[in-house]
Amino acid sequence: MGKLGKFSWSIIIIAAVAVLLTSCGSSGGSPGLKWDKMPEMSINLNKQYTAKFATSKGDFTVKLYAEESPVTVNNFVFLARNGYYDGLTFNSIIETFMIQGGDPKGDGTGNPGYSIPDEFDTSLKFEPGVMAMMNSGKPNSGGSQFFICTGPDSLNLNQTPTYSIFGKVDSGMDTVLEIAKTPVNDKHVPKDKVTIESVTIVET
Repeated sequence: MGKLGKFSWSIIIIAAVAVLLTSCGSSGGSPGLKWDKMPEMSINLNKQYTAKFATSKGDFTVKLYAEESPVTVNNFVFLARNGYYDGLTFNSIIETFMIQGGDPKGDGTGNPGYSIPDEFDTSLKFEPGVMAMMNSGKPNSGGSQFFICTGPDSLNLNQTPTYSIFGKVDSGMDTVLEIAKTPVNDKHVPKDKVTIESVTIVET
């Protein structure tokens, strides 16, 4: 990080995220899938949920933190079970920071038709492998977009709670890091499409 102080580096990270939210790109999936309100709670907080990602670059699984972030996990499980993420892409990538997906428009503006509240009151910390809900930069504005931390720059997010953490990669991190190596343009949009073929939820 050179001579940058913690505050300066935080500004850079925030600016980078802002670029991601407005970056141009293309995505597959079904942009017509919309709902007029967030899903009702349907997960069982006494059970463990895992998301199995199948992508064009390989597979990985994410352990979801239902106990710590029940609303966010319930939302993700609802969308995944409805096939919302199938065919979408990782539309923005910063190798030392994160890979971002879950946008039906692929340009940083897509959503499922509703927003969900933030869940910051946890002891969870950002580090490589952590998955969090993306938002518009305003409170309680998450929807379907998420990101998975891939490098040391993600640690700077621990300075201020801004994104709801709701899972962590527990197998296939090599695939996540391979996705992070995808060449990008100056707006962090991948030059080669990386597709989420499916997200399967396992309940145990």
